[in-house]
Amino acid sequence: MSIIMVAAVGRNGVIGKGGDLPWDIPSDRKHFKALTVGRTVIMGRRTYEELGKPLPQRRNLVVTSRAIDGVETFPSLDAALAAAEGPVALIGGNAIYAEGMAHADTIHITRVHGEPEGDTVFPTIDTARFRLAETAPGERGPRDEYGFDFETYVRLPKSA
Repeated sequence: MSIIMVAAVGRNGVIGKGGDLPWDIPSDRKHFKALTVGRTVIMGRRTYEELGKPLPQRRNLVVTSRAIDGVETFPSLDAALAAAEGPVALIGGNAIYAEGMAHADTIHITRVHGEPEGDTVFPTIDTARFRLAETAPGERGPRDEYGFDFETYVRLPKSA
């Protein structure tokens, strides 16, 4: 099973503020959609509540101890991964990203050119497990609050 993580991260590591994104970058939302359509997306409850509804063209799995009408819920990331079929995208929040580091093959980061205030940060990427494989400039659209770059990290082979 292919497992990716997808996140937008400010220069200061911030990924969220008050249960929402701390920026408005429509161009990155298009990039996020391109990476996740056709995959099973796994997210925490707060990320699901931020979205407000299941993402279309994706199987939506939510890690939570609560039942949520209209989506499949699981008590742990391991349980959600066991139920997933096909390629998977871990899409937040912080706890899913932190635990997902042990499972992900690839990490797609949109590196936002700003340091917004926030209360949620992306966990540190362990350079003993992942290497930066590619950096590409993002094309800032007229409605994008910040500029951005795309970074792709790939899991290093396990040493013998």
